[in-house]
Amino acid sequence: MSTKIAIVGLGRIGSTVLEQMQGRQRQGIEIVCVSELHDTPGKRKAQANGMSVLSIDQIVASGDAVDMIFDMTGMPQVRKELREKLFASNNKHTVVVPENVAYLIWALLSGEHVPDKDHRSGY
Repeated sequence: MSTKIAIVGLGRIGSTVLEQMQGRQRQGIEIVCVSELHDTPGKRKAQANGMSVLSIDQIVASGDAVDMIFDMTGMPQVRKELREKLFASNNKHTVVVPENVAYLIWALLSGEHVPDKDHRSGY
């Protein structure tokens, strides 16, 4: 059984997370969809690989088909929107990975330092 992951935000950091996590099904990691409003290299790569590019509403509506959401936007209002919509949909299965944990995982995958931006906001 794999952990089904959605990535929201495919800028520099989100694109690296996507790239490093793709192809890790043998390790129990499956990227099931992504969300990005802008035309970024990460979004284009996801589309080229046949990955579903969804809105936040569509990700929330996926219910149990998504176990974890990595919010890589760095925008507190996006995290708030995700949490509120998950709550309103009565989704008690999907978790939004705390930002500081998401950036720690990014640093481990990429070999880079955790960004200087203060990501200790927790949830």
